[in-house]
Amino acid sequence: MSNETEGTDRATRVAALRPAYRSDLAGGVDRFFAPRRDTCPWCDSGRLTTRLRTTDLLQHKPGRFLLDRCEACGHTFQNPALNEAGLEFYYRDFYDGLGEQKMGGTFQGRTKMYRGRAESMLPHDPTPKNWLDVGTGHGHFCAAAREVLPGTAFDGLDFTDGVEIAAREGRVEHAHRGLFPDLAPDLAARYDVVSMFHYLEHSTDPDRELRAAHQAVRPGGHLLIEVPDPESRYARLLGRWWLPWLQPQHLHFVPVANLRRRLTELGFTVVAEQHAEPHDPVDLLAAVWLALDHTAPREDAPWLAEPPGALSRALRTATLLAGVPALALATLVDRFAARPLSHRLGLSNAYRLVARRD
Repeated sequence: MSNETEGTDRATRVAALRPAYRSDLAGGVDRFFAPRRDTCPWCDSGRLTTRLRTTDLLQHKPGRFLLDRCEACGHTFQNPALNEAGLEFYYRDFYDGLGEQKMGGTFQGRTKMYRGRAESMLPHDPTPKNWLDVGTGHGHFCAAAREVLPGTAFDGLDFTDGVEIAAREGRVEHAHRGLFPDLAPDLAARYDVVSMFHYLEHSTDPDRELRAAHQAVRPGGHLLIEVPDPESRYARLLGRWWLPWLQPQHLHFVPVANLRRRLTELGFTVVAEQHAEPHDPVDLLAAVWLALDHTAPREDAPWLAEPPGALSRALRTATLLAGVPALALATLVDRFAARPLSHRLGLSNAYRLVARRD
């Protein structure tokens, strides 16, 4: 399909979606938020400070979002958090709908990263019989991991129809659609490995997800978790332009010490902690892109009242083209300067834990 045809098709889809978004936004965005918390959802302390104020820097849907930090335990969380209606509104057309093709291409092109995640299990269980990937999306991790572990049966779990697509495409053997805590009793002690790659931060209740994982992992099996690291130096240096904040989708940011302690309380033994390996060297590139995209006039989207005119489109193109040198420089620094030193300098943007169920 040519770029012109793709553009025409997208414009048609945007126009068709605009009335529904206009109706959703008629009463403002306050209805998308739960009441504000006065205590930390992790340790129940009342010592909260505001860590970040930002907007939706990826889709540019309306709304302002706050992240609070607990001074007692270090947990960072969205406050007020999105309610069920808010989660539906802000997720819509990101991973599916308008965003499905773009995000599918992004995930499909990360095979090396997926293989690295699978390889992190080899020292602890080189031949797991079965593996459940929670929050699997379209199952791209499972497809890549099968190359590392050809004898392992990979199942996927997600609450979107992406997991059913994964099954149809043969990336997972069994698709479990729904919320993990709801499905966990039927999956009790079934899996040698359960993985949660950049899943826990999306959850409304991380502790409930961890308890579900303890149910699904057989005794002696392993839980593999990878999440953004809120203690990364980049989180402070880049502020709202740090991509892993990913507002408003990311609801909780758990410091590694907190997660280790909670896993131990649940009956796991943490057998590996990694920071350098899960680091994704895109922080500066993403920050430059987010700033450029924020500065430029908006691309047409159904949540905008009207499509942008010709002048607005031309200014957007000119702004993004002017930023190409900065994007190229940021890419070079990310990959060749910052990446080799990321853990030593405290820049790693994620951490990974492997825990064995006792």
